[in-house]
Amino acid sequence: MNKSSQSKKNQFASMGRSSKGEPWIWLTAGGLSLGIVMVVALLGLILIKGVASFWPRDIVVFEVQTDEGVKTMAGYITDRSERIPRPDEQGGRVPQIQLFQGNKDLLAKGTFVYIDEKDIKSEEVAPSYLLLERIEYGPAIVKPFELATPSGTIKNDDEGFNEALETMIKLNAEVREESIHIRRKLIGANAREIDDINIKLRVGKMDPIVADKRKAELEKQYNALVADAEKVESKMNGYELRATTADGTEVTYEGSALLRAFRPNESGFFQRLWEMLCRMGHFLIDDPREANTEGGVYPAIFGTVVMTLAMTLFVTPLGVIAAIYLREYAKQGKLVRVVRICVNNLAGVPSIVFGVFGLAFFVYFVGAGIDGIFFADKLPTPTYGSPGILWASLTLALLTLPVVIVATEEALSAVPRGVREAALACGASKWQTIQRIVIPASLPGIMTGIILAMARGAGEVAPLMLVGAIKLAPSLPIDDIAPFVHPERNFMHLGFHIYDLGFQSPDSEAARPMVYATALLLILLVLVLNLAAIIIRNRLKKKFAVSHF
Repeated sequence: MNKSSQSKKNQFASMGRSSKGEPWIWLTAGGLSLGIVMVVALLGLILIKGVASFWPRDIVVFEVQTDEGVKTMAGYITDRSERIPRPDEQGGRVPQIQLFQGNKDLLAKGTFVYIDEKDIKSEEVAPSYLLLERIEYGPAIVKPFELATPSGTIKNDDEGFNEALETMIKLNAEVREESIHIRRKLIGANAREIDDINIKLRVGKMDPIVADKRKAELEKQYNALVADAEKVESKMNGYELRATTADGTEVTYEGSALLRAFRPNESGFFQRLWEMLCRMGHFLIDDPREANTEGGVYPAIFGTVVMTLAMTLFVTPLGVIAAIYLREYAKQGKLVRVVRICVNNLAGVPSIVFGVFGLAFFVYFVGAGIDGIFFADKLPTPTYGSPGILWASLTLALLTLPVVIVATEEALSAVPRGVREAALACGASKWQTIQRIVIPASLPGIMTGIILAMARGAGEVAPLMLVGAIKLAPSLPIDDIAPFVHPERNFMHLGFHIYDLGFQSPDSEAARPMVYATALLLILLVLVLNLAAIIIRNRLKKKFAVSHF
């Protein structure tokens, strides 16, 4: 075969591949692969950083050369990097480490410090150091030398020191739980009743003599409850942990200020693993502390789940009813096409616009109207005329409404025409056909729209900043206080919590690990909610399958 015929054959083969679209197949496959890699990389980064934030690291003691001389620093390494040299330095980049020292109340320059590796004279993993978790001022990294208890003083090198320290921390946990119950629940109920009496007195709905008598009784109860709380808290009197910092400063911590104590340098792998699991557990069930940079995120988890479920309850009937009318009853013409175009365009409106609408319409108009009709006694203090979880759920329901409408319309149109005609031929009315045949057959597609709405609504932050989400909510929207459901209350949200930690925290370096941990938790929460909806959708799909029609 000569060269010209071989060239023509290769040309025809190339034209054949192009006509079959093989280059475009490879291009689309490459785009899909790139997207998968990016998603996996993002999730992997959040997973690694989120889990690593709970892992206990070694406490390292450094001897560092500074302008004031050699200085001793202790902490755990959070990062190793290279930075551009200072103007007085020549050459390449300067290797350095980022050290977390803790002891926020003692260090004026902050808990994080960057150390040039060339300035490090020595480093040692010292087993005698203790990592303390405190109620205030964040972690402390110290070297304990004695523990004072009501029965005596125990030295650090005594055999029962660790056991006595653990006993003190367990006692403090019990005391705090009982104290919080008295101060928040019992004293809180007392204060709410006094507020109700004051409101009734102001509007003339209660006899002043009866009110004064009841207020006197409540004041006695209040004094008794305060005395009970102080009695419970007095159990921690006499407990003190005395220690020294890396630079030799002596410090004393009251037993009531300590939440946890751990010696990472003396712990093996399984002890560290157990400590990591304990930290994760406290992260899930504790309330936030220290401007949300410490403690847990339980109120944010609770608020996110309640808000997402409430949004779903609002958006599902509205979206399904609108889609049924547009697909089954409305006369198909220009007006319906315009409505569909508007619905599709509504999905592209920035979410903050929905937040402004929710604030203006739901809060200032609807909420203020409800207050004027049903809660006039409490005015000018608003009840529903202020941001709350109810208005946040309704705002996000409007935000996700186009998703549910479009998905429901597609599901309704996918039901075979023969199924409808068979039902009508058997004497069923149009509504009976829709109710008993079309809607059940469309449920899997409707559930798909609901899943997409839940996924988007759970992660929205911008509108929530205007209609209910706040930095710290002391009371949950659902609790054991009558009437048990409080739709008017503010709430915490994981997405807003991430924003607050990342951009509003007074110590951004200290908040960074919790940002990754909270982001990982939000992703897992959305996955759990979606997985539950997917399981329900698959069961409905099997139950109402119409492929055999």
